Amino acid sequence: MRLLHTSDWHLGRSFHGVGMLDAQRSFVDQLVNAVSEQGVDVVLIAGDVYDRALPGVDVVDLLDDALVRITSAGAKVVLTSGNHDSAIRLGFASRLLEQGGVHLRTRLADLDQPLLLPLDDQATLDDQATLDDQAPLDDPAQFHHPAQGAVLAIYGIPWLEPRLVAEQLGVDTASHFEVTRAATGLVRQDLERRRSGSTVHAVVLAHTFASGGISSDSERDLSIGGVGAVPLDLFDGFSYTALGHLHGRQCLSPEVRYSGSPLAYSFSEAQHTKGAWLIDVGPEGVTDVSELQWEAPRKLAVLRGELSDLLESAEHAWAEDAYCQITLTDAQRPAQAMEHLRARFPDTLVLGFDPQGGASKVPASYSSRLAQAQDDLSVCCGFLEHVRGRDATEPERQALASALDNVRLQEASL
Repeated sequence: MRLLHTSDWHLGRSFHGVGMLDAQRSFVDQLVNAVSEQGVDVVLIAGDVYDRALPGVDVVDLLDDALVRITSAGAKVVLTSGNHDSAIRLGFASRLLEQGGVHLRTRLADLDQPLLLPLDDQATLDDQATLDDQAPLDDPAQFHHPAQGAVLAIYGIPWLEPRLVAEQLGVDTASHFEVTRAATGLVRQDLERRRSGSTVHAVVLAHTFASGGISSDSERDLSIGGVGAVPLDLFDGFSYTALGHLHGRQCLSPEVRYSGSPLAYSFSEAQHTKGAWLIDVGPEGVTDVSELQWEAPRKLAVLRGELSDLLESAEHAWAEDAYCQITLTDAQRPAQAMEHLRARFPDTLVLGFDPQGGASKVPASYSSRLAQAQDDLSVCCGFLEHVRGRDATEPERQALASALDNVRLQEASL
């Protein structure tokens, strides 16, 4: 059986003011082609399918189209919610969608309700119906008839906001570590019951920040203060853990990986090679994990130098049809810099100034500062600095951070 691990589609997101729906449609085309050409049986989507809790109608239509085309190409879908999604809205009609091969895992109640698929060479995905007729949890011997052989169990752990789910999961401390440990504990308990007399291999989807992962500027911080990371050993014992949240494709261990986002959503991702992971699973477990690459619709260029060099040097010709982030190092800020740059680089989206050799640095414009802000807190503090001419004090930063945290909590409960 072949699985495809993807995540962080962020449908509806813009790139420095440029709409990305066409680029996202292009990605969906590549994904559907890969499902057909690579013989993919199940597509795993590990959260943040939308960019915001209340997506636009055209964005919802794009996801609808993607799911119809994936299932029509012969693959099932297992999809969990991320911190950008509204779990309630994304999970709407989950029981109905399951009949069409789309399995949503957005609720705590579904943590220990895996999609079960046969791994025997003689079995087919049509046999799933018999596997889904589960016996009561207190009768583990009846979970699978011995003739069914090895089974793949795919679990989905949605984004867990600690303050909203800690009590439901029975933990005293509302931390990412504790709620994730409780969630994976429920998965392990279910696995133990299912493995009584049967061979069951587990694949787990989770939307979280795992220790050792490399972040990008385009991800929303999961926790003010940066204490949201969870240790990798929480995923020990699973055949494969398909992570979402970080936008760079990366391998934290042979069994724990991020697929990354299918498109670049910040210039910090200019060097990323976007793609997914293909996971082959047989009766003995995972047999191979390989890379699958997506073709980028536009190149990203991060350029730095004096205006005259950038406009004249043949070295930069490759960036003329790219989205550009440009930092000028002229000692004095050139007049009409953006106009001159866009004559050669029409899609210059971010312009910054870092004067070299001058008496003092030229303050960046507010629009440039806003474009380069790494997170919501930086945007708020940058605005405060712009309107009054001095940095935010530490008490002010803490007050803004608390306000942002409350907004995120309210979004998570929608």
